[in-house]
This record gives sequence, structure tokens and C-alpha cells, in this order.
Amino acid sequence: MTSIDFYFNAGDKLQVACRLAAKAAAQKKRLLVFAADAQSARALDRMLWTWQQLSFVPHCLAQDPLAAHAPVLIAADAAQVPQFSPPEILMNLGHECPPLFERFDRLLEVVGSGEEDRAHGRTRYKFYKERGYAIGHHDLAGEAAGGRH
Repeated sequence: MTSIDFYFNAGDKLQVACRLAAKAAAQKKRLLVFAADAQSARALDRMLWTWQQLSFVPHCLAQDPLAAHAPVLIAADAAQVPQFSPPEILMNLGHECPPLFERFDRLLEVVGSGEEDRAHGRTRYKFYKERGYAIGHHDLAGEAAGGRH
């Protein structure tokens, strides 16, 4: 069964996505980032090129010809989810439950600090909980204040 982790109170969801993508790549895990829309997908793609000055997170958009070989993929809709063996980890930046999440070993749900994003996050949390998924919690506001959760 897919393990699910919620990262909530994200001040900047794209920054959190970059950090989690870098961590997955460093652990040699394949990651698919499901962006809220095409504009967010392009913004994340651009941000990953410049996110850290001394390192690089190899990535591409899911429809790119190199997608089968990239450790980090970015998609904006279900039609872009790769048909080849899926990555191990799926990260959701959207408001809805991502398509085919149960095909992945792990799902990372990134929830912003705004009330609308939090409301959508609560709905997704309830959906997963009602279906018996074990859910981990990571309060990013606590991390920003100096604590680790």
C-alpha cells in the first residue's frame, strides 16, 4: 500500500518541491511531481535549473523524449503521467488527489499555508484516511522556526 506523507504549512510550495526533489534524487529514487497546472509545471522546471548554485537536480517535463531516463519528472495532468514503469515517489502540488497515486510506493502531499490550500489538503487527507492509508505529518512552519518534525 502506498505510504503518504503530508508536508503542510509550506510558505512556497515550489521551494518545498525543489528541496524534496533534490532529496529524492540524492537517494537515487525516481520522482514524479504532479503540478497544479501547466504554468506551475513550467515554473517548477525553471526553478529546478537554478535552485541551488552548487548542485543540479536532473529533471524534465514528463512529455519530454528523455522522460524514461530522468530521475525527476514534472507533469500537469493525467495524460502526461508516464506509461512506462512509474517512479517510486509521487509528489502532489495540486488541489485534487493525483491520478493513479496507488501505483506509487510513496506519495508526498505538499500543502501551502493559505486557507484555500489548507482546505483542499484537509479534503485529500480525509480521502486517504477513510481508505486506510497510513499518513505521516511534517509541519514546515515548525521547521522554518528552527524545529524539525
